[in-house]
Amino acid sequence: MKKTTTLYWIFTSLFATFTLLTAVTQIAKTQSSLEVMNILRVPLYLLPFLGLAKVMAVVAILVPGFPRTKEWAYAGMIFDNAGATYAMIAVGGSADKWAFMAVPILLCVFSYRYYHQLLKHKNQPVSLNQLAI
Repeated sequence: MKKTTTLYWIFTSLFATFTLLTAVTQIAKTQSSLEVMNILRVPLYLLPFLGLAKVMAVVAILVPGFPRTKEWAYAGMIFDNAGATYAMIAVGGSADKWAFMAVPILLCVFSYRYYHQLLKHKNQPVSLNQLAI
């Protein structure tokens, strides 16, 4: 259980950090974010919306409880990252432009996987042999 908890927090922290960093650049409309959106031919007015949605997803993933909201946040982040990867490929980007997207996708997948392992451990009944009397 301790190993699962540790791995969950490692993957979740890395994923949350990566997501928050990209969210802040999108909300602030930094030059790099504007350039990426122009390359992908995405309207620039979506930048703050995408950034705010990412911040809300990170909050939902990090706050304990609210399992349904957490599920939606994980799904939304997979859609966001998969969509960004697809957009990079669709505009003719080479692998060196989109292959790094495997990092946030894998971090999200592993965070989600270990979240469910923690839930499974939490919901298992405790046998009498496990109780310290």
